[in-house]
Amino acid sequence: MAHKDDAPQAVPITPGTRTDGGGTGRRRPLRQRHVEETVEVAVPVRTAYNQWTQFKTFPRFSTVVHGVEQIRPTVTAWTIGYGPLRHRFAVEIVEQDPDAYLAWRGLEQHPSHQGEVEFRPTESGGTAITVRMLLAPRGAARILTRSSRAARLTARLVRGELMNFKRFIEGLGQEGGAWRGTIRNGRVQHDHPEPPRSRVAQWPVG
Repeated sequence: MAHKDDAPQAVPITPGTRTDGGGTGRRRPLRQRHVEETVEVAVPVRTAYNQWTQFKTFPRFSTVVHGVEQIRPTVTAWTIGYGPLRHRFAVEIVEQDPDAYLAWRGLEQHPSHQGEVEFRPTESGGTAITVRMLLAPRGAARILTRSSRAARLTARLVRGELMNFKRFIEGLGQEGGAWRGTIRNGRVQHDHPEPPRSRVAQWPVG
């Protein structure tokens, strides 16, 4: 996770990466995945992406997210659960391209998951949102995630959350905020470095 004064770093082009229009490497972390779900929303890509980056609004539409707390510019702490059960964990955004792509990883002692979300325009002027997740827990939980039943349950949950987001953003009709920055290898990229006296963080959440 990066602070405001972290210096931008070049990202090497390696197998599994894709270059953007400027020739910069964009990592694709999920060569394997347990879950992949797509939903189409009836708003432009910019609107869908802008609202998605407002992580603190997730509890407004999610059935499992109860809170999102900003820790550092690219690290958030999520509280999820059903009923009285709660689980809190930290997540780092490792790659982010406005209107296109966002990738994250869990920051538990043994990262339990990583994921990515892509935004693509549709012919109707809407947006196709695809979420992919790779579950990699340890111990007995690792055996459970290998079962097709566990994968189906996770896919159903992700699908449900995407549908909740669809209803939420289509109901709003426009985003409630935006963070338009770029992240490479967990570092916020700065086109115009702030003066040395400035230490005000640009949070990637609303």
